[in-house]
Amino acid sequence: MVVSPPDEPVAADADPSASAPPASDPVLARRAQILATEHWGLLAARGTAQSEVLTRITIYLTLVSAGLLTIGLLAQATDFRDWFAGAFLAIVGFLTLIGLMTQTRVFNVAEEDMMYVVAMNRLRGAYVDLDPAVEQYFLAAIADDEAGMQLTYSFLRRRSFSHLFGSSAVFIGVVNSCVIGLLLGGCLTLLGVGIAPAVVVGVVGGLLFLAAALAYGGWTYRTSLRNHRPLRRSPGLPGTGTPSDAAAEPVVGLPEGRRARRRAGAAES
Repeated sequence: MVVSPPDEPVAADADPSASAPPASDPVLARRAQILATEHWGLLAARGTAQSEVLTRITIYLTLVSAGLLTIGLLAQATDFRDWFAGAFLAIVGFLTLIGLMTQTRVFNVAEEDMMYVVAMNRLRGAYVDLDPAVEQYFLAAIADDEAGMQLTYSFLRRRSFSHLFGSSAVFIGVVNSCVIGLLLGGCLTLLGVGIAPAVVVGVVGGLLFLAAALAYGGWTYRTSLRNHRPLRRSPGLPGTGTPSDAAAEPVVGLPEGRRARRRAGAAES
């Protein structure tokens, strides 16, 4: 006999496992469809954001190449005299502005991508709640905490320095550092400062900007994690006591047989 879910909502202070009857298969199927729809929406939003930021980076690199080529042609045409100084400052200043805008977007998309990954981890946890047998087939994490996010980003090995070093954020930061260093050194040269001091100031300024950009990226990462409250913790984290906080809690609407299998699986692990 199929037991229909109650029409009245369960009180917030009531024990869900004691009052809610097991959900029927049609109810579980409806929940799975809702979760899958949300999952596909997150995947589409994530893909769109990544495509957009890669296009922005491509446009910026094209502008940098065209700007440097234009500066070279102007230098040959004017022999570094007359209106070359104004043209140089205008071109490099424009590239600096576009570079800062592009880098800001890259950091924002990196933060958005992390949010999408965490949200999809939470949905996988909901899939496991509906059918615990599917957990063994997930390479991506089912926990929506920081450790689960890192596992989803790298299935087969721990994330290392290479992931950070080769990231789009560091790449665009290095390019912007070079452009800003060129702007600083060029401005000092136009003011009559010697080549050697101008080069030193340009290099130091570029390195300081790169360090500040990396610090800002780390700050946004830590702030996002502080604002997030995971529903399920990864196995082995301090203070969990069980492989997962959610694994030890009753799940509303799951049949008792499935709850028992979940508890047995958590005990074995």
